[in-house]
Amino acid sequence: MTLRFVGIDPNTGGGGSPTVWVEEESADLVLQGEEAKELLKAQVSGTEWVAGHQVGIPPHETVIRIPARMVSILREACDVAEQRAQLR
Repeated sequence: MTLRFVGIDPNTGGGGSPTVWVEEESADLVLQGEEAKELLKAQVSGTEWVAGHQVGIPPHETVIRIPARMVSILREACDVAEQRAQLR
């Protein structure tokens, strides 16, 4: 698996920081971020966001928080992923 680094939280202090990559082969976005607090997880987990779709967070998934200041980085990552997907 080859990851293409797109960007990191511009307010990083040198420790763990929200980061965005695009996986070259699949064109999937790969995100590192702060794990959501229990209250947010409960809200996400307990709401039927799409009619008929199972509620809850499956054991193999999690909820992360990406700061709003990273929106431009996520847009760039989406553009990279879209371009990459067209090459497949």
